[in-house]
Amino acid sequence: MKHLKQILLVLLVVLTAIACKNAKDNLNWENNDIEKTLNEEKSVQKDKKIIFQKTLTLQNITFDISNTGEGSFSQLTIQPTGLVIDNQKITLELEGQVTNAEIEDLNSDGFPEILIYTISAGSGSYGNVIGYSVNNGKSISQIYFPEIFENEKASNGYMGHDEFAIIETTLARRFPVYKAGDTNNKPTGGTRQIEYKLKDAEASRLFVIEKISEY
Repeated sequence: MKHLKQILLVLLVVLTAIACKNAKDNLNWENNDIEKTLNEEKSVQKDKKIIFQKTLTLQNITFDISNTGEGSFSQLTIQPTGLVIDNQKITLELEGQVTNAEIEDLNSDGFPEILIYTISAGSGSYGNVIGYSVNNGKSISQIYFPEIFENEKASNGYMGHDEFAIIETTLARRFPVYKAGDTNNKPTGGTRQIEYKLKDAEASRLFVIEKISEY
């Protein structure tokens, strides 16, 4: 009987050791899986090419702007700070990339607007403006920027290659004008400049063409 008890005790010790080893092996596998996942996430972040990065501050409100990606598509990230209510990060997918960004109080209400200039992928380099306006220091709303083809006079001879800049409280857009038969790299119609003003609409703010000039 005593001998049987000793055998059972030895078996219990052996089974306990095996169970502990299996638990340890499972834990090691789990830890390896977690470490592998973290390394993969770090690798993805590292592999993202930074196309554009800029921090802009005005009237105690800051915007951290980052554009990352490869090829024709990229990701735009806007992180506001200093807003009273909503500082949530904004992430947008772009077909193209960011070329520049500026900040200014365009409607002179004591709070800034941020404008981000983009170009499309391909030889045309069609420009666009992504804008946000601060609402009484509490949150931000996107500004509507009209398609150039909504205005016949503005779009006549337009084939991209835009440049944007803020001049005082006006957004200026400039591009070469193409005549019939012009190739993409040889416009012969001079240069057109469009000036936009920020206006209040019922639901949001928007840019309205104020002046079109050519030279």
